[in-house]
Formats: sequence, C-alpha cells, structure tokens
Amino acid sequence: MFKGSMVAIVTPFDRHGQFDEEKYRQLIEFQIENGTDAIIPCGTTGESATLDYAEHDRVIQVCIEQVNKRIPVIAGTGSNSTAEAIELSLHAKEMGADAVLLVSPYYNKPSQEGLYQHYKALAEQVPLPQVLYNVPGRTGMNMEAKTTIRLAEFANIVAIKEASGNVTQASEIIAAVGDKLDVLSGDDFLTLPLMACGAKGVISVTANILPKDVKAMVQAIFDGRWEEAKRLHLKMLAVHQAMFIEANPVPVKTSLELMGMIEAHVRLPLVSLQPASLEKLKSELKNYGAI
Repeated sequence: MFKGSMVAIVTPFDRHGQFDEEKYRQLIEFQIENGTDAIIPCGTTGESATLDYAEHDRVIQVCIEQVNKRIPVIAGTGSNSTAEAIELSLHAKEMGADAVLLVSPYYNKPSQEGLYQHYKALAEQVPLPQVLYNVPGRTGMNMEAKTTIRLAEFANIVAIKEASGNVTQASEIIAAVGDKLDVLSGDDFLTLPLMACGAKGVISVTANILPKDVKAMVQAIFDGRWEEAKRLHLKMLAVHQAMFIEANPVPVKTSLELMGMIEAHVRLPLVSLQPASLEKLKSELKNYGAI
C-alpha cells in the first residue's frame, strides 16, 4: 500500500521552543517538490516524545492540510499505553490521516504476547491502515519476526517499519508474509540490502535533507538499475551515519539549519550538537555538497 521514499519529517521549533508552522509547511513543500512518496509526522524524528497532546494533534493537522492529498500522510500515533495509542490514532483518522505509524510500546517491555495483544487491539478498534514500527534501540525490546507474522492476519496492518538493524529478521517476515504485509526499512544505511530482499522502501531520516537522492536510489531499485542504486547508496553512506552521530533528530535538524531551512532548536532532554560532532557533521555535508 505504501512504498518508495518516505520521510520521517522533523518538527521545527522557533527560538522560544514553539512549533514553527510556517517552516514546517516549507519543509513539506520541499519534500513534495523533490519526489517524496509519503510524509510521516510525529515519529521519533518529529520529537513526538516531547510534544504535548495539543501540539501532537496540531503537527499532524498542519501536515494533512499542507499536503492536501497530494501524497499519503502516515501519522505517528504510537504510545506505550494501548488506550492512548487508540485515542491518538482515532483522532488522526478524524483529521484525515491516510494511515498511522505505531511504535511498539516503549519502557513497559511487554512480552511478545503483550505486543501481539497491543497491536490486535489497535487493529480491531482503529479502522485505518496501520504501519507497525519496530525500533529496539528506542523501545528497549525487539518485536520478533514471529510476532509480526502473526499480526499480518489483520487486513488493516499493512506494513512494518523495521529498524531492528537485523536483515535476517526482516527477511523472515518477507519470506513468510510478504504478500500480506510490506516491510519498510527504518534505517537509511540498510535500505538497499533490505530492498534487495524484497522490502518496499524506506521511512527515512536522511530524506529530510536529501529527498531527491533518497528517492533516486529507491527508484533505481524499483527499476532494476542496481549499479546506480549501489552508487547512490555508497555516496550517501557517510551522510546516513552522520545523521546518528548524536541522538536523532539533533544531527538532522542541525543539517537543516546549516542548509538555511530551519533553526536547529530541540527540547530537553535533547541539547544542541556538541562541538566535535558539529565539525564532523559539517565536514560530511560539505564533502557531499549539501552545504
């Protein structure tokens, strides 16, 4: 249902720490102009963890308004509370989101059965396409392939963003239920190998700053132009790595500031990029030609 180059878009803040709607709308236009296939507001990169409920809704609403049905909007509505995730997802549906992205419950560290029941409840109560999101580095636990495979029985669970870093796990899902559920890369540096195994695209951090190039690589894979895809993958590799030189989204917001697009404000407990990391980031962006 959803494929290609999809961006986990940042949430820009002004110097007072408030949501900068105008800059956000400009970022959305930048993405659409450069061929991005879907926009994901309020994901990890969108700093959902430090948005209050009103802000969370507003960020999604502005995204839906600005996109205006030109490409899909997949709203980040996951939570470590099943009831809260259902509430956020239903509200996103009311606002007009095309789908929801549901991070697995963080901090609680549920069992595999608990994960299954969490997503089962969402599938049964939220009549909207759902993209599961497995990111053990953030949540503290891995959703195993067997659990994802069980969840593929629900028609409205249409994809999983796999950010486990485990190509074997993603391949197991594709092999077992790839006809029912699409696997999307959650790590930019693994997009090419995962798509070689049958993944349908990426939910990207790097696309915030290089949307045209991320899209070009994904399209090359779809077209079977593997040498071109490999060239672009290797060209972007150092930038992909630089996006995680410190906690996401600090590096990518800093990159956007260096490109003159937003101010790189983040909310505590995140802080500005440290001096050594900043110099490393500037060096990689200059080498690439992004600044």
